[in-house]
Amino acid sequence: MINNNLPDTSRVWIYQSTRPFTAGEAIEINESIGNFVQQWTSHKAGVRGDGQLINTRFVVLMADEDFEKPSGCSIDSSVRFIKELEQRYNTNFFDRWNIAYVKDGEVLSCTKEELPSLLLNGTITDDTIVFNNLVQTKAEMNAKWQVPYKDSWLKRIATSHTSFSSVL
Repeated sequence: MINNNLPDTSRVWIYQSTRPFTAGEAIEINESIGNFVQQWTSHKAGVRGDGQLINTRFVVLMADEDFEKPSGCSIDSSVRFIKELEQRYNTNFFDRWNIAYVKDGEVLSCTKEELPSLLLNGTITDDTIVFNNLVQTKAEMNAKWQVPYKDSWLKRIATSHTSFSSVL
């Protein structure tokens, strides 16, 4: 999780890469995130924010909405920043069906098409940690970002539909 001085009510945006980054890329990305957060503004006022790359795969941006609520323009600028990272590092941060899970201490990912076979062969079990990138606040991220598959939105969808294509 992110350990910073922002309140637990701070707004969170999580962007998951379709691939892990190398150690060198991770250093560069964290520097870019730091530079972005330093100049991040909303209605010409600085956004009190933070961000970092977590597990070489997740770019997390956070803003204290009690200090200065991010405007549409400031959110647009963060999306442009993520799209720049996407292009620079040849990845996709906007594939919402890129499913991340932990196996043997490593964060891996699969597509929605690969998920059924990973469930059948036991690679992903009810106790496998999966990531909920839809959390909205720092408190939610700390409590509900990493959850066992059995407690996840993903399991609820998988068990309530005969195929993932029916939910798209």
